[in-house]
Amino acid sequence: MIEPLTGIRACVFDAYGTLFDFASAAAGCADVLGAQAGPLTTLWRDKQLQYSWLRGLQGRYVDFWQVTGDSLDFALETLGLTDPALREQLMSLYRQLHTFPEVPVVLHKLREAGFVTAILSNGSPDMLGSAVQSAGIGEHLDAVLSVDELRTYKPDPRVYQLAVDRLGVPAEAIAFQSSNAWDAHAAAAFGMRVVWCNRYEQRRERLPGTPVREIRSLTELPALLAR
Repeated sequence: MIEPLTGIRACVFDAYGTLFDFASAAAGCADVLGAQAGPLTTLWRDKQLQYSWLRGLQGRYVDFWQVTGDSLDFALETLGLTDPALREQLMSLYRQLHTFPEVPVVLHKLREAGFVTAILSNGSPDMLGSAVQSAGIGEHLDAVLSVDELRTYKPDPRVYQLAVDRLGVPAEAIAFQSSNAWDAHAAAAFGMRVVWCNRYEQRRERLPGTPVREIRSLTELPALLAR
């Protein structure tokens, strides 16, 4: 039996890949993309992350909606997909990504148990607002926090400090959940108690910070948190 975490007051979640399935956008165009849906999803996501990191390092911020569009353009061109209507549909679907199946129930359980719940994401406020509304999970969240007010991206430590400041909860009392290993390590290095939701069976990164727990699905999370 895995020993539960004690002293947790807030549960903070990454958005894309953790709560929202970024693959659901391309899946919504499967009739057009066919076998290219998987490669498009992978390349689109890889470039999206790369562009956010590189813009952060350069100090040349644009919001995540533009980053998402720029990375999609790169992916579409690389795969030889030139239909403007396809691009428009994919971007529209990205605003309405599906949650992973367990997400609404898990958030409900955590709120019922008395935990503060929040999203901390690279997503722009409009993107996050649309995704939360489309998924119908707003009633289960106390806050939706975007890097946009800082004009930088994860893994800048200021992003994790934003959750501490806005929620009024110290880092060591925050359970931070991310499916992105680099994000999980960065939040752990900052001082949060990190539960890495390793949905994609990734290898552990060789980076500062160590997640305190590793799970395959958020379904496992409520049982890890002792009150």
